[in-house]
Amino acid sequence: MRFLSALVLAASLASRVLAQEAEGATPEKLEFQSDVARLRKIVINSLYSHRDVFLRELISNANDAIEKLRLTALKDKSLVDPDKPLNITLKMVKDEEDESVQRKLIITDTGIGMAPEELKANLGTLAKSGTSEFLAKADGENAGNLIGQFGVGFYSSFLVASHVYVASRSLPTAENPNPVQHVFSSDAEEGSFEVYLDPRGNTLEHGTEITLILKKDAKEYAESATIQNLVEKHSAFSTTFPIFLFDRLKEEVPVEDEEDESAPADAEKKTESEDDDDAIIEDVTEKPKEKKMKTILTDHWMRLNEQPPLWQRDPKSVTDQEYKDLYKATFHDYSEPLAWYHFSGDAMGTAFKAIFYVPSHVPADFWNSGTPSPKDIRLLVKRVFITNDLGEDALPKWISWIKIIVDADDLPLNVSRETLQNTRFLRQLKNAIMKRFIQLMTKIAEEEPERFTKINEQYNPIFKLGALEDEKDSTKLAALIRYDTNTRDKISLEEYVSNRKKGQKQIFYLAGMGQRKDDLLKSVFLERLTARGYEVLLFNEPLDEILVNKLRKWGGMKFQDSAKSGLKFGDEEEDEEEEKERQKVLEEQYKPLLDWLTTQTKGIVADVKVSQRLVTSPCAIVAHQQGMSANMERLMKAQTQKTNAPQAEWAKGLKTLEINPKSPLIEGLLRRVENLPAEEADQDAEVVDEMKEVAAILIDSALVRSGFEVADPNIFFTRIDHVLRRSLGVSEKLEADKNVKPAPPVETGPLKEDDDEPDLLVQPGMGGMGDIGADFVDWKDFKAKREAEGSSEPEDSARPHDEL
Repeated sequence: MRFLSALVLAASLASRVLAQEAEGATPEKLEFQSDVARLRKIVINSLYSHRDVFLRELISNANDAIEKLRLTALKDKSLVDPDKPLNITLKMVKDEEDESVQRKLIITDTGIGMAPEELKANLGTLAKSGTSEFLAKADGENAGNLIGQFGVGFYSSFLVASHVYVASRSLPTAENPNPVQHVFSSDAEEGSFEVYLDPRGNTLEHGTEITLILKKDAKEYAESATIQNLVEKHSAFSTTFPIFLFDRLKEEVPVEDEEDESAPADAEKKTESEDDDDAIIEDVTEKPKEKKMKTILTDHWMRLNEQPPLWQRDPKSVTDQEYKDLYKATFHDYSEPLAWYHFSGDAMGTAFKAIFYVPSHVPADFWNSGTPSPKDIRLLVKRVFITNDLGEDALPKWISWIKIIVDADDLPLNVSRETLQNTRFLRQLKNAIMKRFIQLMTKIAEEEPERFTKINEQYNPIFKLGALEDEKDSTKLAALIRYDTNTRDKISLEEYVSNRKKGQKQIFYLAGMGQRKDDLLKSVFLERLTARGYEVLLFNEPLDEILVNKLRKWGGMKFQDSAKSGLKFGDEEEDEEEEKERQKVLEEQYKPLLDWLTTQTKGIVADVKVSQRLVTSPCAIVAHQQGMSANMERLMKAQTQKTNAPQAEWAKGLKTLEINPKSPLIEGLLRRVENLPAEEADQDAEVVDEMKEVAAILIDSALVRSGFEVADPNIFFTRIDHVLRRSLGVSEKLEADKNVKPAPPVETGPLKEDDDEPDLLVQPGMGGMGDIGADFVDWKDFKAKREAEGSSEPEDSARPHDEL
């Protein structure tokens, strides 16, 4: 049958060709000019960086053809039948059973079409753009969305096609009231093309049909998923006319029931039963017969550009749901955005419209990736996707996560339309995006605090990074940051300043990277501040302390680390003389202890003082104003490139040991020091050693509580062990039993592997993963035991799952 059909088809085509020859319509073979032929090869092989763009170019051309028809019909409405659709269709032709059969991709539009002369001129001459000529003739105000400018887009089809056929039929004109469909044919390797009458006749009412015979290495372009992805990426918004994709879908349908031959017999039985009064009637429940299913192919047209270009509309006419639908369809994020902004602008004389979205979450790899990913940027020109790589003018790291669509009226592109020829537009575009984003966040923070709280939960660290990276808008971004304090949650710097105490000139903060708020509240450095009712910002993220060191001031108030020296409350002037006298008395009283501790802390701290910041704790290690806080030391240590610069080591050494004169422990240590004989020779060596050990523990404990590291943790815990022994009456010289079983001797020879090693199984009733460290039993033994007990539990249910 197939052979017979092929013969019939061949005979039909042969008869049409003979008829055309009889009419003098034999194919006209034309040679490309030599220089044009060479340039054509360059276009095919070198101009485009990626073969995927061929579909973008052909759809753009199809849109131009339909747009030309629409504009032409404005003057002569008789040219277009209002009941006929204006659209673009994509159809793949492939043989699922035979992969060796050439695959085809057919792109058809219902546009203005081309006459034979136009086929020769527009397709046979390189860099001959019909759109450019049409624009020159058309009224500028009605130019519409015509994209083609260079006349090379058609030749991108040879990136994937070994041969291209273009069938086209133009609109009727006064000179040619009944146009005939012609075909342009060209091979990727040949330097010639043909134009001839279409042997199929007039299959198009008007418009163009491009058939690509796909290369062997381009078979994926006959797959519906590939075409759908390409249209979605490059051309989803390039045309207001529908783009339809034809596909054949497999469906399971029931097989039609054949005629039931048993029906007469059943009817006869029923008659006999009705005549027999003594017949016993039994209810028989028949099992429903399972219907046979078969697989069929159904034709299906799917529209690929259902989402309209909302950015071209007035923002007042767009609903929230439309914005959300566009976001989900474009960026494939099925969670709703937290906010969006629709705006238009002008950069370097180029008008553009844009919509950016704030996603519901920060990308998972944002903090780990060094270079921002441009995947969430859509730069379009007249609704045709151009690029998502803005090169040197890419958005900075802190805002690189934003999802944005930018559609410019025109841009200076290169011939392939894949890259921009200059970046002045992009520089202004980048600044416009950042400016609008800050405006949106500021507006939401002021007018919708609850909504901003949700945004802040995700993007508070982002605002901090932005305030560090963006010199120009650092203050505006810092105003968006929210901090917890020892008295309130999620407040701005402006709110802190407005709540300052009388005479307060400093913004107090305490930094502890990675610590919880509850842990920071227990810090020794908050004791007096909290007791007096002062508010302290709590920093537990890496960028916090770095940012305030950059800002230095806010609202006229300096930032003051509560873990550093120079702590001032602002009301010291009220009783300044009295406070100085009180401090002088304490320093004189504790001078023996201060001198003794100075000798004990040599190399650890630079000074020992009587504290004015402690309330209950015996002592604390305080960094100098020019020194390095414990939090900053951890940040420096966490850096990949560690530094041992002299300045850093000097800053680390600027520490002060502050003792609390009201602490019973400090008072007791003072008495012990005062009771020591003045002459060292008269001092009890055991008592002195004990006091030194107490002082060492006290200093190490102060280092730990203040966030610093002790010099040698092993020595620190050894001292703790000695104190515990004394408290329990255990000899400090008594050692633990060190006798352990030695390892076996070295084994020589090759290692023998045990292939029969039994599986391991957690014993039943162990309590799950919490008891994972319990004993294990052999699986075979456990199985035998279960069978002996007569367990009805399925075999597989006792075996542990692979994921465990």
